[in-house]
Amino acid sequence: MPLFALDQEMIFPPVALAEPDGLLAIGGDLSKERLLLAYRNGIFPWYEGKHILWWSPDPRFVLFPDELKVSKSMRQLIRRETFVFTVNKAFGEVIANCRTIARRGQDGTWITEEVKEAYGRLHKEGYVHSAEAWLNGELVGGLYGVRLGKAFFGESMFSKYSNASKYAFIRYVEQLRSEGVELIDCQVYTEHLESLGARMIPRSEFIQRIAQLGV
Repeated sequence: MPLFALDQEMIFPPVALAEPDGLLAIGGDLSKERLLLAYRNGIFPWYEGKHILWWSPDPRFVLFPDELKVSKSMRQLIRRETFVFTVNKAFGEVIANCRTIARRGQDGTWITEEVKEAYGRLHKEGYVHSAEAWLNGELVGGLYGVRLGKAFFGESMFSKYSNASKYAFIRYVEQLRSEGVELIDCQVYTEHLESLGARMIPRSEFIQRIAQLGV
């Protein structure tokens, strides 16, 4: 299938036209309008070099908050209150850490300065949120993503201390569930998130669900 090149017009091609790996389009910008339009259509950006690439994988990796799996060891860690959990207290630090943290099997980062600035603007407007784990006053883990309607679109997470990101994720999923969120988009498969209950669903089902959730 062809790779669509975006211009200044605020429109995306149908996600059914994406490549088998989910790649749909290239170009455009990271304006508020385009980013929100992307998420509302089941699409997310990911840089490759200097180019903005837009993706919509099939199947889609998601977590339903009611299916969250918390291991016995993590329950014990949470009860011990090893970490302090916060929301939206250190967004700048969270995305900076997600950008610079070394990841196994990855060379470099997709979080460019342009990405950092774009999501920072959306954070100030209340669309992007961060969750943090602190140890002795130091930020040791966290995540950020986009919240629209009753869905949360996870973007990236980091950990500087064993189980810190897992702790922040679990606590935030529990909070989102209490606030009525019914779907968390994890985008693509990771063993880490699968252990917490995430699973694959068809892209068509994902698109239908986010429409029903007021995204």
